[in-house]
Amino acid sequence: MINPIFDVSEVSVGQHFYWYIFGYAVHGQVLITSWIVCLIIGVTAYLGTRKLTMVPDFSQSLTEFVTEYIREIAKTQIGEKEYLKYVPFLGTLFLFIFVSNWAGALIPWRLIELPHGELAAPTNDINTTVSLALLTSITYFYAGIRKKGFGYFKRYIEPAFFLLPINILEDFTKPLSLSFRLFGNILADELVVGVLIALVPVVIPIPLMLLGLFTSAIQALVFATLAGAYIGEALEGH
Repeated sequence: MINPIFDVSEVSVGQHFYWYIFGYAVHGQVLITSWIVCLIIGVTAYLGTRKLTMVPDFSQSLTEFVTEYIREIAKTQIGEKEYLKYVPFLGTLFLFIFVSNWAGALIPWRLIELPHGELAAPTNDINTTVSLALLTSITYFYAGIRKKGFGYFKRYIEPAFFLLPINILEDFTKPLSLSFRLFGNILADELVVGVLIALVPVVIPIPLMLLGLFTSAIQALVFATLAGAYIGEALEGH
């Protein structure tokens, strides 16, 4: 018997290579590509930090640049007093989404055959983007409650009690907008490039692929920036 709650909550687009873990079906192709993305990030981080020197090489310079960039995002959105606690979370979001998007654009996943479905960027699966959005929601609730206790929830009736439904609805729409924006952009980009490669396989898709790399990086930046803004809002209140 399948738990009806899990059955209703599972969202699928296209065909999938299912794995069954403790009786529950999961998208195996998403786990495979997610592990590859995590491996790429881990290896890059290791190469950039294994031998730190005063005159950095390319890998160390890249690592330092990305770290400073993420710190600036966190400082701008959260504020100088609180931002350091949330740099690891925002950095993980940014790097995972960025590498996932670029891996989807640069790695020829479709050359690897699966019994069902096909490999693609992890962010091409709506369950991944919804999970990232829910993690963001949990984090900004945690940030607000950690700083203000349960008095954090007074924000729902400020500045007037009749705004309670609107303020509650706002917290529901934040993860929805985060998840569907990222999923929609990545899916649309891969579909357009895939169709053009099938129709005109030589020249025309190349500019669109380059544009896709740019928009993929922007999507990672937008997601991390909004996550930081939501955390900053929870810490400061309305």
